[in-house]
Formats: sequence, structure tokens, C-alpha cells
Amino acid sequence: MSGEGNKQQKKRYMLKIDSFAYANKLRNVHPAEKTAFALTTMLLCLIFSSVTLSAVIIILMAGVTVGLAGIPVKTYLRLMFLPFSFLLVGVITVAVSASAGDTVVGANAAEWLVKIKISKIALGITPEGLLAAARLFFKSLGTVSCLYFMSLTTPFVEIAMMMRKIKLPALFIELTEIIYRFIFVLLKTAEDIYTSQSSRWGYSSFKNSMNSLGCLTAALFVRSLHRSQELFTTLTARGYTGQLNVLAPQYPVSAANITLIIIVETFLVISAVLLEVNKFV
Repeated sequence: MSGEGNKQQKKRYMLKIDSFAYANKLRNVHPAEKTAFALTTMLLCLIFSSVTLSAVIIILMAGVTVGLAGIPVKTYLRLMFLPFSFLLVGVITVAVSASAGDTVVGANAAEWLVKIKISKIALGITPEGLLAAARLFFKSLGTVSCLYFMSLTTPFVEIAMMMRKIKLPALFIELTEIIYRFIFVLLKTAEDIYTSQSSRWGYSSFKNSMNSLGCLTAALFVRSLHRSQELFTTLTARGYTGQLNVLAPQYPVSAANITLIIIVETFLVISAVLLEVNKFV
């Protein structure tokens, strides 16, 4: 039942993200301003490996998303928990070091914080490994917070519009739009199949659950292929010539927002450089 609950939970979060993108306090802000702020901040998070800077970016993005955009705190924390749990498991392998004898593989010192010896091989955590894991964890979470800001405050139609303005390949943009559309189609189709299976006790036991899951996956693939063919036929009937043209509203450019973005990004750059120079974590 926990697995079934996770599926429903992820579906709700996906639908919430799309609804918040159309109903938030930053909805009328120019998408170029939001894109510049999110992407510049994410780039700084990727370039610099400071845990402190990444933590500041996480707090900054949370404050802007919750405080300025008006996204509910509980919803935002639950969304952040999804990558948090995934990253926590992933960085464990980075934190653990191995040694044969007195030499630590992947570290410069043989100082152990935690050590388990198996035959002639020792596994454990060193300060270097722990620092590398922390940097990776906070850097990844910082970039995710930037992407959440974009997805929670900007509808995908406007994100596609920005991709066209920066001259990304038309094929890439159209594929992205179709994939985004089919996410919701697949969610709806999977929900209908799941409801039908559940009404027939398809998930009453572990064996039945595995059989039903296999049938759901197979049926979802067939129906998705059928829906894609229907979509192509519909587009062709409406004069599709190889490009999806979508109307997007016009927004005024705010000099105050641009100035604020420049100030924030300058502060982050200066802080990152000072942290690097002073070799602060």
C-alpha cells in the first residue's frame, strides 16, 4: 500500500506544480526575469563547490518561492523532500571510502571518522569523503531548488517561449512540449487503469500487485502509442507544418526586478569568491 500511496502522492505533486505555475504571486512577472534569476543562480551553484553558498541558495530560493510567490510551505517542503531522500541515499557512496592496509583509497589522509574492517579491506568515512558528499548533496539540492522556483512560478508555455527566444532548436522545443503534455496524459491513463484494477482486487496481495503492475505498464505503453498517433492526426488535420505555434501573453519588463536580480547575483558571486579565497567550507 505504501508504493500505491507514493504513486498517488507524486501525481498530486505534479498536478500541483502545474496549477501553482498559473496561480502564484509572481505570475505577472516577466518570464525572462524569472528565467534569468533561476538559471544564473543555478549556474553559480554548479560552478562553486561551497557548502555554505549552496545552503544560502537553498534558503534564498525557498524564501522567494514561499515568501514572494506564495507557494504553501507544506507543499514546498514535501516537494523538496522527494529529491532530498533520493540524494541522501546517493551521496552515501561518495562519503564511504575504502582502504587496503593503511592507505585510504580516494583520500589524502588515513584519518577515519567511522571504520569497519572486513578481512584486509577497511570501509569507513573520512573527513575528505564526508566533505565531498556534503558538497555534492547541497549543490544538487541547490540546483533542484532553482528548478522548483521556475516550475512553480512559470507556466510551461512561457518556458517554451523563452526557449524560442534564446534560439534553441525547434525540434528540441517541440519534443519538450509534447513530452510535457504526455506526462499528464500518462498520469490520467495510469489512474484510470489503476482504478479499474483496484476495483477487481488487483492489488489485494503482493502477487496480484506484481501481476497488475505488469499489466498496467503494458497497457500504458499501448495506450500511449495510440494517443500519440491520435495527437499527430489531430495536429495534421489542423494544419501542422512542423512547428507548434502557441500564443503567450505579453509582460512588461520591470527595471526594479532587473536591478534586484543584479544585486542578488552580485552578492552571491562576491560571497562565493570570498569563500573560495578563504577556503571556507
